[in-house]
Amino acid sequence: MTDQAYNPANYCYRHPDRQSFVLCQRCGRTICPECQTPAAVGVHCPECVREQRAQFTANRRASGAPSRVTVARRRFAMLDQKATVVIVAVSVVIWLLDQVSNRALTQLLGYNAYYLPTQPWRMVTSLFVHSGFFHIAFNMWAVWIFGRMLENMLGTWRFLALYFISGLAGSMAVTLLAPQTSVVGASGAIFGLFAAFFMIQRSLGGNAVSLLVIIGLNLLIGFLPGTNISWQAHIGGIAAGFLTGYIFAKTRNVRKRGLQIALLVAEAVLIVVLAYVGYAIAFN
Repeated sequence: MTDQAYNPANYCYRHPDRQSFVLCQRCGRTICPECQTPAAVGVHCPECVREQRAQFTANRRASGAPSRVTVARRRFAMLDQKATVVIVAVSVVIWLLDQVSNRALTQLLGYNAYYLPTQPWRMVTSLFVHSGFFHIAFNMWAVWIFGRMLENMLGTWRFLALYFISGLAGSMAVTLLAPQTSVVGASGAIFGLFAAFFMIQRSLGGNAVSLLVIIGLNLLIGFLPGTNISWQAHIGGIAAGFLTGYIFAKTRNVRKRGLQIALLVAEAVLIVVLAYVGYAIAFN
């Protein structure tokens, strides 16, 4: 597989060496994390921000309205990888509490298809529970590496949608393929990050064959006897990651934002419906 031709539209217009997936909500230009300013909807580029501030200042002077100090709030909004940091921090805290509570949180938050009708939230909460030190260490390392890259490329809300949709798909696949199995861990969501990163890199013209090899090798490990790894969750996460990455690639244009949200919601609903179908087949 060869690299596609260089496309300037896939790189920040102010930093041509920085690849990005995020577009300015106002003008549609590609911008890297350094050039992004969070807005009410999406992010804006430096030129659009300056234009808006100039217009705001002119309107304020014309109306005589007083200015408001929002520096602290704006600086917090500019922090990169907020969601990635929160996911890692919450997972580590839950793991520590689980260790000191004799695995009480594993019993409370872990996923088993048997609990689906009465405790459906376990499809998500199981992502934050891990069985041992090496389990959480490897998973959080993967979230930290790929999460930061993807959150920079996609923006926070798209990254969160990808993470939790992939995690839901992992629980759904366990329900369909191994309904009697109890699972914990963020592996399904992480494999979704791998798959989506591959799709996005290809859509931006990058060569991501090496990542595809990594996905295949890690998936293969789950089939080895004695590993006690839920390969079903990995398959579900990969499928959802490929689909979500494809949706992001095809609805990148600002004018397709509504379609993008609708497709993501439809994907999540389909995953939940399939999980209930799997439950009905296994327990009824």
